[in-house]
Amino acid sequence: MALGGGTFTTMNKILPGTYINFVSAPRASAALSDRGIAAMPAELDWGPEGAVFAVLPEEFEKRSLELFGYPYTHEKLKGLRDLFRNIRKGYFYRLNTGGEHAKNDFATALYAGARGNSLRIVIEAAEASTEETPVYDVSTWMDNTRVDLQTVKTATELRDNAFVRFQAEAALAATAGANLTGGTDGASSDAAYQTFLDQIEPYTFHALGCLSDKPAVKALFTAFTKRMRDESGVKFQTVLHQYGQADYEGVISVENGLTGAADDTSAVWWVTGAQAGCAVNRSLTNRVYDGEFEIDTQYTQAQLEQGVQSGGFLLHRAGDETRVLTDINTFVSATEERSSDFGSNQTIRVLDQIGNDIAALFNTKYNGQVPNDAAGRVSLWNDVVRHHQQLQTLRAIQAFEPDDVTVEAGDTKKSVVVTDRVTPVNAMEQLYMVCVVA
Repeated sequence: MALGGGTFTTMNKILPGTYINFVSAPRASAALSDRGIAAMPAELDWGPEGAVFAVLPEEFEKRSLELFGYPYTHEKLKGLRDLFRNIRKGYFYRLNTGGEHAKNDFATALYAGARGNSLRIVIEAAEASTEETPVYDVSTWMDNTRVDLQTVKTATELRDNAFVRFQAEAALAATAGANLTGGTDGASSDAAYQTFLDQIEPYTFHALGCLSDKPAVKALFTAFTKRMRDESGVKFQTVLHQYGQADYEGVISVENGLTGAADDTSAVWWVTGAQAGCAVNRSLTNRVYDGEFEIDTQYTQAQLEQGVQSGGFLLHRAGDETRVLTDINTFVSATEERSSDFGSNQTIRVLDQIGNDIAALFNTKYNGQVPNDAAGRVSLWNDVVRHHQQLQTLRAIQAFEPDDVTVEAGDTKKSVVVTDRVTPVNAMEQLYMVCVVA
């Protein structure tokens, strides 16, 4: 008979033997989460309809033709290139829906839209082809780029690719190029923005961009941001164009248009990416705009001052460069409870980092798993303190002491109350200097 063995919860085993528990040494589990995720709905010429899809920077660089219908360097992708300069992941949603798919006798475009009319199917006799047993090289082309090649005997052997769905019943025959035709672009509507917001709600991101110039759509995004931040505890900032009336720390209003087009909203692309990718211990103040648009920076000193006082996020001319004037949001109505500090995006990034990280910590480690007794609350206190010490090491907060955090039992047996005092650090922006000349 074998001796007893295994693990133990309490020391109450009957048989003699060895009972061993293997546990991890204590370590900080409240790690700082990385930033750099953006979400944007847009009118796209190519791509899925009615669904959010994710794209990584390396995928955008290598597969832009497949994902967005154009080569990486194409003029049509200028806004996306601006966005991807600063993010590590993008969530996208195609607003324009209801278009027709381009098609011919051999294939149908995977996505609706006029861009599908740039596809063509070329069928040639394969090297292994004989008169008795014809074999075909079937290639798919987007403009002048071959995007797929398959060697088959019949159409039933063809496999759908990233651009077309093949017609299995088609009769293959050599053709120099059969264009797909009949593709038409769908239309976007205000309702499409609401559908996007409904779908993006479960996702995690740090900046939400909206290119619309319609006040009703901008009001919709503002209301969504307030609800998510204040009622659901989901912390992110939304970037809109010329919407200072939001007067809310979660909304950033980009005031710049483009040269010759003051109402153009394209600057939102870069600002959304820059805000999403800005580290918790950094500011965008004085950041050089390294995008591809001709930003309108024709402002007087008085106009810049008025813009800042109104909560506008402005790019301005500094020598030969275009730079961010100051990293602020639309919050200007300071009160005793919410000081003007909430108008600083650097401050909001710190507070959002704390909110998101501590929520993730509690939900993954404590919620439903750790008893709400003194030992459990001490464990939670330790994790919060470790998290804040990491922030202080990064110089995102200052003057933090462990005593600034308290964790107490709540009004019910299931609740805990955390009181937390933090002092966010902001980057230097103004220098006042007195020179005494002897």
